[in-house]
Amino acid sequence: MKLSYAVSFLRELLFPVGCALCGTALLNAEETRYGLCTECREKLRLEKTKRCNFCGRPLISELDSCISCRENHESLRPDKTIALFPYYGLYRQLLAAYKFGKNTCLGHFLAEKIMEAIKLFPFSEMPVLVPVPPRPGKIRKTGWDQIAYLALLLEREKSCRILRCLKRLPSETQKKLNREKRRGNLKGRIVSDKKVPRNLIIFDDVITTGSTFQACSAALREGGAERVYALSLFYD
Repeated sequence: MKLSYAVSFLRELLFPVGCALCGTALLNAEETRYGLCTECREKLRLEKTKRCNFCGRPLISELDSCISCRENHESLRPDKTIALFPYYGLYRQLLAAYKFGKNTCLGHFLAEKIMEAIKLFPFSEMPVLVPVPPRPGKIRKTGWDQIAYLALLLEREKSCRILRCLKRLPSETQKKLNREKRRGNLKGRIVSDKKVPRNLIIFDDVITTGSTFQACSAALREGGAERVYALSLFYD
């Protein structure tokens, strides 16, 4: 048994929390590592379906992009986006337990799903992942950043490289804005402070309008990137 599995199992024995989704007792080292019972993990499978190239949402047509993205084309958005789960029901509960409940065990489950999804991108070498930067003051206010924590977990796996090259300048909080205002709020407010490779993947927790990915993509292209992909855990 890996040391990290053993630590998680011992913590659950001493301070039982239970499954983050259904509350049932976690019975083995694997369940305690992920913070989810086996039954709930089985329900959270990646959808095997064709997706819109730009927003990552499932498609119902034979085209490569959805109607919304075709009508609102932006030249600097990512070349391809994959969004893993819909943001409702159990999936919404999962993110809330991780992001707001600070259930860090769930980070192992989410990091594993990110690694599964990375295989869907056309990388022939070790992929480079760029975490979306938090807004200024967020860590001081909340005590942590859920994307930065996932970056740490992914880095430990050593099957991808994490490049922390983006910084977010002061701007309004995206979640307080409507779709139209979100599109302009971050324009020019995310910058790259390092030289970047030709191909990379931006990753974040939720995609709504795609404006955050678009701002990150623009900054990375200015820094020298040629192909910019995006990966989101959830689509709203």
